[in-house]
Amino acid sequence: MASDLEKKAKEAFFDDHFELAVDLYSQAIALNPKNAELYADRAQANIKLSNLTEAVADANKAIELEPAMSKAYLRKGTACFKLEEYQTAKAALETGASLAPGESRFTNLIKECDERIAEETNDLPKHSSEITTNVHIEDSEPVQNVNNLSSQVAETSVKPKYRHEYYQKPEEVVVTIFAKGVPAETVAIDFGEQILSVSIDIPGEDAYHFQPRLFGKIIPAKCRYDVLSTKVEIRLAKAEQIHWKSLEYSKEIAIPQRVIASVSGIQRPTYPSSKPTRVDWDKLEAQVKKEEKEEKLDGDAALNKFFREIYQDADEDTRRAMQKSFVESNGTVLSTNWKEVGLKKVEGSPPDGMEMKKWEI
Repeated sequence: MASDLEKKAKEAFFDDHFELAVDLYSQAIALNPKNAELYADRAQANIKLSNLTEAVADANKAIELEPAMSKAYLRKGTACFKLEEYQTAKAALETGASLAPGESRFTNLIKECDERIAEETNDLPKHSSEITTNVHIEDSEPVQNVNNLSSQVAETSVKPKYRHEYYQKPEEVVVTIFAKGVPAETVAIDFGEQILSVSIDIPGEDAYHFQPRLFGKIIPAKCRYDVLSTKVEIRLAKAEQIHWKSLEYSKEIAIPQRVIASVSGIQRPTYPSSKPTRVDWDKLEAQVKKEEKEEKLDGDAALNKFFREIYQDADEDTRRAMQKSFVESNGTVLSTNWKEVGLKKVEGSPPDGMEMKKWEI
């Protein structure tokens, strides 16, 4: 029974039904309170809901049950970072990194913690324009200028697995990762106050990680993403309506100005790009919207998208009805009528030609 609940919880999580996922994980934990995986996974769902103190508690319980579980330390570090408890986050992340050598998510977040800690203690390194000394390379390498060294590193850096682009509007930034045909269950995306964390881990292939510190702050609860047939599209809700001069944060870029509406109306947004070539972003946006509209899903993908749209736009009673009917019917009934569902237990209703079986514990 606990394994069935865990499976349903994972499905709910992948469908962005995070509240339902937390509820199902809680039911599974009640049946199997010694399973560290359940606590770690519920911590992730709580992070999605911005229930950060609950996420830390779940991660701590997972660590207590299984001290060598690296992802529990990642969950704790992520939640503490979002709570601006950078020292605690760094300690957890460093422990997790020692258990999972080479995992870039740990190293990237540890670096972010160091930057935030330095900002809090007014111990930031000097601006690059103020650095006048040369950089010495070990093993008797010749001295190189900082700018020359940076360009050399850029030339030898590894090309990312997937290409990404972005455009922006006054209220949001849309990031597109051109990953064609990736299964939705292999995509994990976290939103922080100023961090985007993307992971695509397909079995048998090198994992893809993209975890920039964003140019400006976002509202995690209002951010969302969709895994489509040709790409992963991420919509970041801006905390302030300012123009981002780049996707990633840089100390060298001046503080942006607020977007101000003109007398005749709101000024059309511009769409910056890291590409050297000129791009018609209005045309690109129209093409993306056309692809989304014409994209035809079938089977479970189409059904899940349909249910997800209903749930996102529903009121509280409708959501409660959907959650209660789905759980009590073992996934065979999904009702939106709370007046009917709230009065009685929802019995299972298997498809024609199939028989429902109750599993005994």
